[in-house]
Amino acid sequence: LDFRLAAHCPLGTLNRRHLLVVSSASYDYGFQLIHLPIFTRSALVVASWLALTGGLHLDGAMDTADGWMVGEPQRRLAAMQDSRAGAFGVMAAVAIALLKCAALTELTLNRFWALPMVAAWGRWGQVVAIAAYPYLKPTGKGAFHKRSLQLPQDWLLSTGTVLGWSAAHVYHAPATVWLTVASHSCGALFALGSGWIIQQRFGGQTGDTYGAIVEWTEALTLVAIATLSVH
Repeated sequence: LDFRLAAHCPLGTLNRRHLLVVSSASYDYGFQLIHLPIFTRSALVVASWLALTGGLHLDGAMDTADGWMVGEPQRRLAAMQDSRAGAFGVMAAVAIALLKCAALTELTLNRFWALPMVAAWGRWGQVVAIAAYPYLKPTGKGAFHKRSLQLPQDWLLSTGTVLGWSAAHVYHAPATVWLTVASHSCGALFALGSGWIIQQRFGGQTGDTYGAIVEWTEALTLVAIATLSVH
């Protein structure tokens, strides 16, 4: 088995998201012909996103939200390991889905570029968290990422993947340079900030918090791109 998966997450993400974008563009065109509302089309894109990841990252975001609201630090990990979804986990999932759907509804011109970009920033934040912060459990679904990460080459691969995609976009659409730079700044801020905030609350990271970093970075970066696109 190849356990050095974390560094290749942004690259693999782009491949999967490329399939998502192509299929979503086809769906959008077909739904547009039958006058399906853009919000409905956006919701279908988000549903496809969940299908491609198996809901793994969203499940982590839900568990992280449940653990976040536990007052006693020693009980937070136990709450996150509970297979039952808590109220705060459900609210986090709803908030993430609504933010993504609402932001995508505003993105009528930049979807092809924005979807892979926000997905790659989410995985970049995951790589940074794996490298920078301690892992809280001796075993777990994210422990092998921590053990196998190699620096600086893994970080450089992740960063190059993110920047390379947008460089190609700017080459084909030079007028979007300012939007691309601003969006990347937001993506980096959310990717780094989400990992740091979780670190301050939990004192480290788990596989669930890695998923939360991905989901919140994607959602907030989409909101930022949607906001920047209308100005």
